[in-house]
Amino acid sequence: MKNLKLTIIGGGSSYTPELVDGIIRRIRELPVTEICLVDVEDGALKVNIITDLTKRMIEKAGLDINVWSTLNRREGIKDAQFVMSQFRVGGLAARARDERIPLRYNVIGQETTGPGGFAKALRTIPVILDICRDIEEVAPDAWLINFTNPAGMVTEAVVKHTNVKVMGLCNVPINMHYSIARMLDVKPEEASLEFAGLNHMVWVHKVSVAGEDKTQEVLKMLGDGASLNMNNITEEPWDKAFLKALGVVPCPYHRYFYLKEAMLADELKAAESGGTRAEQVMKTEEELFELYADPNLDHKPSQLEKRGGAFYSEVSLDLVDSIWNNKKAINVVNTRNNGAINGLPDDAVVEINAMVDADGAHALSFGTMPTHLNGLLQQVKAYETLAIDAAVYGDYDKALMAMALNPLVPDLATGKKILDDIIAENRDYLPQFANLA
Repeated sequence: MKNLKLTIIGGGSSYTPELVDGIIRRIRELPVTEICLVDVEDGALKVNIITDLTKRMIEKAGLDINVWSTLNRREGIKDAQFVMSQFRVGGLAARARDERIPLRYNVIGQETTGPGGFAKALRTIPVILDICRDIEEVAPDAWLINFTNPAGMVTEAVVKHTNVKVMGLCNVPINMHYSIARMLDVKPEEASLEFAGLNHMVWVHKVSVAGEDKTQEVLKMLGDGASLNMNNITEEPWDKAFLKALGVVPCPYHRYFYLKEAMLADELKAAESGGTRAEQVMKTEEELFELYADPNLDHKPSQLEKRGGAFYSEVSLDLVDSIWNNKKAINVVNTRNNGAINGLPDDAVVEINAMVDADGAHALSFGTMPTHLNGLLQQVKAYETLAIDAAVYGDYDKALMAMALNPLVPDLATGKKILDDIIAENRDYLPQFANLA
């Protein structure tokens, strides 16, 4: 049997037990022989707690898997078949700043879209490129499965600036799939969904059950208040007339683009009372790690569902399974466009249905995006392209233009103030902008 080593970058994440639980459940399809959890010095305590819990989970399952952790990234990556990234540069404190800085200026503060997502990209992209240099040198045949947000932009940076084999993933599509199946009262495998768009800005263009188009039925249900949402997004109701005009199913994150004022009001209210999402998650994380540290805990606790990573292990290990076993299965991934969506460059990363086999993801042809969707798609992709360049090269001009193009930034003057605050308050994590000091 070939060795199957999984290396988890950000192994001390509270999400890791979800991933380990999935590995245990799939051991027949994925005969994992080694799990290495990699983290940084600041995460040493957490990764030790997660490593001990992982060992207890593996022991309870009666499996023979070598579990170990290290702060030496190259050592951890060496000889891995799959490197899975789920790290957060600066931790939750940095995320809280990403949310708070825009709110000062009455602008949506969210960790993956708008200025908050931009700040996270600036911190994250240089680090993922460093990780990729290690992969190229000590595990050149490995696949990088990226869960680190903003997943589309991080994956596109890898595509454009490295030779690493990469796919990005997100749990939004699978959450939408399961929710829509529940709305239609069918099993998930009985529903077929056509996804096409960008990460955290993807639309479901068609819902089919037994060959019958159910898209309009789903839109009517959403207009009548059916739930299709994520734990971390306020469920502002959709306008029935808008959904009818849209004609496709929006993802939960589209509320930030289509319902800006209502979402901003919700964020401002939360920030003044219970705290921003990051500040709420900090409390959840404390509770989780108290549980994880219990030497009697040997399973994934139910409280992990509050963290917001539902079905993470399912989507990530679906990809690993499809590659390792050459399944040719259809997955929704973040991958090179390669002509799948007309009007976008081949090396632009899109979120789309793709056939995944041992050679990677092959995006299924979608064609031309309808005009009423294409405007937003093109604007956000232009913003992402500039933001990636700004992160890679420390280019202030491109950073400023990225902010000017972002649909969630109301005007240039506000965007410049937010940008300058982001750079000033993230200086320790933005060496590429050191020349601005």
